[in-house]
This record gives sequence, C-alpha cells and structure tokens, in this order.
Amino acid sequence: MFARTRAFLSSIILFLLGLILIFALVYWIRIFLNQQNSDIPIYKVDTNKNEIALTFDISYNERNIDEILEVLDKYDVKATFFVVGNWIDENKDVVKKIYDRGHEIGNHSCTHPYFNEISEEDMKKELESTSKKIKDITGEDTKIFRPYGEINEDGVKVCESLGYKVVNWDVDSMDWKNIKDIYIIDRVSQNATPGSIILFQGEGKNVENYLDSIISHFSKSGYKMLKISELLYDDNYYVDSSGVQRKKE
Repeated sequence: MFARTRAFLSSIILFLLGLILIFALVYWIRIFLNQQNSDIPIYKVDTNKNEIALTFDISYNERNIDEILEVLDKYDVKATFFVVGNWIDENKDVVKKIYDRGHEIGNHSCTHPYFNEISEEDMKKELESTSKKIKDITGEDTKIFRPYGEINEDGVKVCESLGYKVVNWDVDSMDWKNIKDIYIIDRVSQNATPGSIILFQGEGKNVENYLDSIISHFSKSGYKMLKISELLYDDNYYVDSSGVQRKKE
C-alpha cells in the first residue's frame, strides 16, 4: 500500500515538473522570438511609470497649431510634432514657433508617400530631405520618424540604417474623422496606459476642446506627458512582435 502511494506521489511530482519545464521552455522561446522582431515600428513603450507621449501629425495645413500650442502651454505639457517636408517649405515660421515653445519636431517624410510603395533610394531621399529642412530651422538633428501608412521590415531596416527610430502609436484619437469631442476623449482616456503613444492630427475640428479635456484627465490621473525622445529607450532594448519597445533583461 505504501509503495503504491509513493509511486503515485512520484508520478504526480514528475508530471508537475514536466509542466514546469514545458512552461519555462515556452516562455523562453517567446522571449527569443520577440527579440528577433526588432524590425517593426515602435507602437508603445514597456514601462511601469505613468508616462505617455502626445504626438501630432502635421501634413497639410497649420490652421489648428496655435490652438494646440495654447492648450499644451496651459498645462506645461511638451509634445512631439511629426511634420512633412513639403509642408515645412511654406511654414518655416510655424515649425520655428513649435520648436521655440519647447516641443519636439519629428520626421514624417517629405512628400507623404507610402513607404511600402517606394524604392530604398527614395526612402532615403524622403528622410534626409525632411531632416535637413528641420535642422535648418531648429539647428538640431531629428532621429525619430513616423511613416504614412504601413511600413514593412525592409523599410524599417532602411530607416534604422540611417539612425532613425520608426515610431507609430497604440492609441489613435480618430480626431481626423471629425467625430464628436466626447468620443475622442473617451477613446484616448479609456485606451491609454503607461507607455502609450497617442496620435492626434493637426487638422481636427475643436481640437482645443477635446485636447484640453484629455490633458486635464491625464494630469489628474497622475500621468506625465513626455516628448517621444523622452519616452523611448535609447539603447539596450528590443521591439517585440506586438511593437512594444522593451528593455533587455
């Protein structure tokens, strides 16, 4: 009887040990695979701190820039503006104004093409042309890039070869659809979590209203709103298969 009990207990222990080994193997395989997926854009940052980034894509006009800047100034929040090179040509004073107010200027290409549809040579021209225009105004290099539309691994590799971090977002305000303010506020406030990168467009209607409410919400919730370069890790990181930038262990 005792021998049977001992054999039964031994089999249970071996079974549990087997499960532990299997789970450990799966965990490390997932870690390994995640580390092999660095050639995709950064959508979010893995952090335990209540920190997020507000970003604005500026492609066609500047009609809301002053309203956006006034709200950001009201809360002493600094953001990142991704600008298109062709737009810069007609709005150098606006870019200078954004920069002088303490905000970050990011590269959003020169002609707003789909990077999946252009050659490697054209990608480099798009990046370098806009970066030069930004530096001519700000005196600083920019090494963050946001593509228009999808970008594949080859495109990300081209960007990285020139020293750029490719940055998308995990929370889309959808303000470009000109939906009601309350829907924009709810989308952002309910979906953003520590490390989130939030997308706004520079052309959204009533931006001063919903942006004020969103920033107020995060301020009261104990969140700090940073520029992209302040949120991202500079080195010793990888981007997992979900687009989350993580520190290497």
